[in-house]
Amino acid sequence: MMNEFGLGTLPRFRRSQFDELVKRLKEPRRFIQVLSGPRQAGKTTLARQALEACDLPHHYASADESGLRRLPWVREEWEVARKLSHSAGPRGSVLVLDEVQKVPGWSEIVKALWDQDTRTGTCLHVVVLGSAPLLVQRGLTESLAGRFEVLRLPHWSFPEMENAFGWDVDRYLFFGGYPGAAPLIGDPPRWARYILDDLVETTLSRDVLLLNRIDKPALLRQLFQLGSECSGQIVSYQKLLGQLQDAGNTTTLAHYLELLAAAGLLLGMQKYSGSRVRTRGSIPKLLVLNTALLTAPSGRSLREGRSDPEFWGRLVETAVGSHLVNSATVGGRVEVTYWREGGREVDYVLRGTRTTLGIEVKSGRPRGPPTGLDAFVRSFPRSRVTLVGEGGVSLADALRTPAADWLQESR
Repeated sequence: MMNEFGLGTLPRFRRSQFDELVKRLKEPRRFIQVLSGPRQAGKTTLARQALEACDLPHHYASADESGLRRLPWVREEWEVARKLSHSAGPRGSVLVLDEVQKVPGWSEIVKALWDQDTRTGTCLHVVVLGSAPLLVQRGLTESLAGRFEVLRLPHWSFPEMENAFGWDVDRYLFFGGYPGAAPLIGDPPRWARYILDDLVETTLSRDVLLLNRIDKPALLRQLFQLGSECSGQIVSYQKLLGQLQDAGNTTTLAHYLELLAAAGLLLGMQKYSGSRVRTRGSIPKLLVLNTALLTAPSGRSLREGRSDPEFWGRLVETAVGSHLVNSATVGGRVEVTYWREGGREVDYVLRGTRTTLGIEVKSGRPRGPPTGLDAFVRSFPRSRVTLVGEGGVSLADALRTPAADWLQESR
């Protein structure tokens, strides 16, 4: 759906990625450019718009069809782009390889072809797009070290959906950040089927199960379903094991959560400890990375969700958390965690290179233990705290503010 909108609809951080890609493509050939992110993040559209802005000869090819998942395909498409480069003069040309992670061994052949062009002085810029970030990253680090730069595109933010579709906060909370689903919100059952069948199932079957070794695929699906139901809640691995069939062990669950997070679906957020050392087995806070993943399976309408304080409060907390996590992936300088000690809890903790900030979301959801902001400051005196909601930063402003800006490190 992004094709229907001009560049003016792109918010600050996504527009900056467009500008950065254009800048890099206009420079002398130095690195392979990698655009990574979940489905419907806008990778293909951003790449196409950047190609138009660069006004360079280019060749686009996608491995999204199963018949093309073979190494000779990469070489064939590369040769087409090479011919364009040879006839284009010193500015060269651009090759875009979309859904490249679907080709087994893609990174090795890309490395060989890139190094060959380096030796021969062929000016071919290469842009790699992938909707399975974990697999893309694995291929980059294993074969292409020192040859690539990454631009990450997370789920669409509130400002993007507001600018493109005129949504208010309530609509964004409920329908989330999938632009392709936006035209369907007038028919909620159809919208929910699109989210679950076209997006969730496609991501699970084509980006996770097909491209990773999964010994217990039914368990991974159950984990995602339970995680979406419990989004915003701190759930121990032992409790998860008790609620899942054939659950295996905590190591398996932690690995599956990593895969789901890399696919842009479900995160097992780690607990803040004051140290940068993370424990894989620590109690996670489950968080869907797009609120549509919480609401679509619920069977509720927007009106029904809004009238349920418990459900709506959990949705607000999820929206703030997913926004912080998604925006933090852009710059890579902010770590998002949660904190809990005894009966005290802080919903989200942002840590940058110099600053730590605790964020409490006042959502109207009935809460058991009292707020943990005071206890957090006592435990970490150099940290700062803030409140989102009544008496603090408005929810709309919170959803417009990238994670780095909360720490004032992006200015």
